[in-house]
Amino acid sequence: MNNEAPKIIQLPEIKAILRGANIFEDIENGFVAYSRNEAVIPPVGEMLFEEPPGEMHLKYGYLKSGEYAVVKIASGFYNNPQLGLNSSQGMMLLFDQKTGVVKGILLDHGYLTDIRTAVAGAIAAKYMAPRKVSCIGIVGSGIQGKFQLEYLRSVTKCRKVIVHARSAEKGQAYLDYFKGSDWKIEVTNDLEYLARNSRLIVTTTPTKEPLLQADWIQAGTHITAMGSDTMEKIELAPNILGKADIVAVDSLSQSESRGEVYQSVQAGTLNRKAVFELGKVIADPELGRQKDDQITVADLTGVAVQDLMIAKAVFEGASS
Repeated sequence: MNNEAPKIIQLPEIKAILRGANIFEDIENGFVAYSRNEAVIPPVGEMLFEEPPGEMHLKYGYLKSGEYAVVKIASGFYNNPQLGLNSSQGMMLLFDQKTGVVKGILLDHGYLTDIRTAVAGAIAAKYMAPRKVSCIGIVGSGIQGKFQLEYLRSVTKCRKVIVHARSAEKGQAYLDYFKGSDWKIEVTNDLEYLARNSRLIVTTTPTKEPLLQADWIQAGTHITAMGSDTMEKIELAPNILGKADIVAVDSLSQSESRGEVYQSVQAGTLNRKAVFELGKVIADPELGRQKDDQITVADLTGVAVQDLMIAKAVFEGASS
């Protein structure tokens, strides 16, 4: 009997392993397996906090033919930066799927959740964004707003960016983060200007009021909405999804209780039967964008299969 203690993997080692891992392909494969019903992913667990404002999510699952099961705890506390802390926190636990033995404890402080979320955004853009993008719009200048742009590098040649920041200080911090890179970044507080001038838009905020309006969205635009991962959050006016030619989600079941699709179905602007999963698009790209003038939306609320694939890659990297 193997009673080996679980491997504890700290954040510096996690970052080093990820630099050499092919997380993009792993997570694509995870989405496909999920949409083929080859994964067991129970409903999301969550706790919402009022003072200070924050949330904690519990996501977990396994592949039926896999070796591991994952339990991920991730939190977002939005006043943390005022305390010198990242807003994202958390950890992942990896178990032997056949015995329940704890194999790995990944003390990532929310970093793996941020990375797998950014990778999912790039995957959505790969299959749904127009072939030629003249400008990228990033709504939100925080951690996810930065990581989304970093991972888009692999799927588009566009380097012109408009980023929306809530303050001049946040906008300057975003510019400083990318100082020395080849990104040509303009900071704005005008969301309409961003939307009208961008053909690939990523929204990354925890807002509970729509930020983008339908008449701002131009033909040929793709939007990846990342922020609406609870019932209360919404970044897109519901008629944006009604206007879209293609709407995809990472999880149809989760879209029944959270995300932009949930909000649009509730508002009566979208027929749920018109929505399909990103894993289906990856497996059959003809379900994705076919014309340059189509408006497309990817509504991503985050699925545990992403956590499983990234945790597995890190654990096996640390064990090799």
